[in-house]
Amino acid sequence: MTDKSPTPAWDQPATLIDLDGTTPLIATIRDCVRHFAMFKPAAKADARILLTAPVARAGRKTRTWVLNPDEIDALAYQLAVEQHDD
Repeated sequence: MTDKSPTPAWDQPATLIDLDGTTPLIATIRDCVRHFAMFKPAAKADARILLTAPVARAGRKTRTWVLNPDEIDALAYQLAVEQHDD
């Protein structure tokens, strides 16, 4: 896990939601992050990922069930790096 963002398992089930009320995407973390990466900036600001298992957050004593846009962006970058290395 990095100091800036939580790192859930890529194959963990999750739900990508949009605060505007569009249809959620129920898939794996990997698929949710890939989908998020294609969003326009305004849509990214309204997106969240709901997890099926909580992850630790750096600097906090509690775990979270929701990933915010900045955390999803960090995962998208991490996924891009991992795919580039393959």
